[in-house]
Amino acid sequence: MLTKRIIPCIDVDLDEDGNPAVYTGINFENLEYTGDPVEMAKQYNMAGADEFVFLDITASAAGRETMLETVSRVADEIFIPLTVGGGIRTREDIKDTLRAGADKVSINTAALETPELINNGARAFGSQCIVISVDARRRFDEQGENYFSVDGESCWFECTVKGGREGTGIDVLEWVMEAENRGAGELFINSIDADGTKDGYDIPLTSAVCDTVSTPVIASSGCGGPEDMHEVFTEAGADAGLAASIFHFGEYSIEATKEYLDERDVPIRT
Repeated sequence: MLTKRIIPCIDVDLDEDGNPAVYTGINFENLEYTGDPVEMAKQYNMAGADEFVFLDITASAAGRETMLETVSRVADEIFIPLTVGGGIRTREDIKDTLRAGADKVSINTAALETPELINNGARAFGSQCIVISVDARRRFDEQGENYFSVDGESCWFECTVKGGREGTGIDVLEWVMEAENRGAGELFINSIDADGTKDGYDIPLTSAVCDTVSTPVIASSGCGGPEDMHEVFTEAGADAGLAASIFHFGEYSIEATKEYLDERDVPIRT
């Protein structure tokens, strides 16, 4: 049986002095300084994380390149798979990011704008390197294609771009099927509605994606503790659980989270 992965994630932006720093927020807003990206990566590597995710959260919106120097410094400090996202627009960007030390790249905005980037990236570097990130939000109107009952209301899930700042009108389930067909090796599903709330992962969203594709799914946004990871693994079928604030602020450790899951017969990497 494949083991479930526990993945800490850092959201990185430039501080007032132009230096990379980790920030944590709610619903992709109200970001607060959390720490230094290299030091945090080093701590998570030692703590037993299965993988590590580095997201440059304003690169796409600001139209700037990913912080490759910082990525390289992070890669030098960890010995677990590193996924890097934010500002990756071209095949050259993928190559440069992998060359800087990333094992995988996470692409959102550019893939939606130019879907052929998935095909090109998968052919050039292998599907295992291409992670398609989806920043999804619920919409309660009649413009979607796939509807679900959530809290007694009918909604569909829309793909957004530029860090959740802009809607696209694209149905998440239609998009993940296309991404899979184009060669995506993994899907990174973020819920804008659940982000930073610690109320649990968006189970309806994650379940819908897991039921639609066979590509591995990383569940993200809303984790408040090990019980939420247990739920997203056992009820939604996610292959990995990503969390940020519960680990960043010491509410739970990677070790305690794995112990909780192991005691409940969830296959994890010890």
